[in-house]
Amino acid sequence: MSWRVIFSPEAQDRLDVIEQYIAEASSPIPAARYVDAIVAYCETLTTFPERGTSRDDLFPGLRITNYRGNAVIAFVVSKAAEAVAIVGVFYGGQDYEAVLQES
Repeated sequence: MSWRVIFSPEAQDRLDVIEQYIAEASSPIPAARYVDAIVAYCETLTTFPERGTSRDDLFPGLRITNYRGNAVIAFVVSKAAEAVAIVGVFYGGQDYEAVLQES
């Protein structure tokens, strides 16, 4: 199978917020590198898309994985479309469960 990774607009917005937050706390270069690393990690889901923890309790098909212990990546695997949809990226202890239950 040839899986692909798709970032939802909400996930892209969250990555922008993370980058802005880190840039303000540190500087733009490390912020961009960190977000690029999160994106690169997400793209590795093409190799083994069903890693992480199933969170069907939040909504059917949702899976959660972590990046460097600071970021939570929420995604859904679509076998029919051979795609992994990144639905959210949450940083620094954000209440991802509440956000995902709302959407």
